[in-house]
Amino acid sequence: MHLLPNLNCKPQLLQQLAFIIEVDKVKNILRKSKLFDCSRFENDAEHSWTICIMAVLLKEYSNFPIDIERVLKMLLIHDIVEIDAGDTFLYSKDRHNAAEKELKAADRIFGLLPAEQSEELISIWKEFEVRESNEAKFAAVFDRLEPLLQNYLTQGFTWKANNVTYDMVVRSNMHIKEGSTELWQFVLNLLEESVDRGYLTKV
Repeated sequence: MHLLPNLNCKPQLLQQLAFIIEVDKVKNILRKSKLFDCSRFENDAEHSWTICIMAVLLKEYSNFPIDIERVLKMLLIHDIVEIDAGDTFLYSKDRHNAAEKELKAADRIFGLLPAEQSEELISIWKEFEVRESNEAKFAAVFDRLEPLLQNYLTQGFTWKANNVTYDMVVRSNMHIKEGSTELWQFVLNLLEESVDRGYLTKV
């Protein structure tokens, strides 16, 4: 934890600022996907910002009424645990080992906050992870939609680099339809176009 000068402020404010300083580290966590313009790899903070914009602009495609503020909270904090746990590639065989590390990370990082805020954010993070509420289902749409768009616009860069096939992409992303059937249909069309263009392989 960074030690800040007291400056005659409430201890709660120091805790909140220490948390903000800590989560700034998401800017250093590189993902496997490149930016839309293919210029470099995206970091977690950029990913979170983009999918928040997507959720706000595309909320009309939700399968159900949603609390957009809660959705945005989920999207803003969902990858904070990767500060400790690291980024686990969606198609990695070791992905099943990530849950325990991420829970431990959530307890430590959100635990930097005052108790009430800590409990709220851990609860929201867990809600996103289990994908049972309408808000979590809708938030999950954009966590997965952005890298699909990135791969299409970068001619399948991440798919090709990691031998990812059409079936793998469909299987790992089909829960998009739980949040938005319309956006899932868009994804299926995008994947077919990706196959036709040679960005993605059907086997």
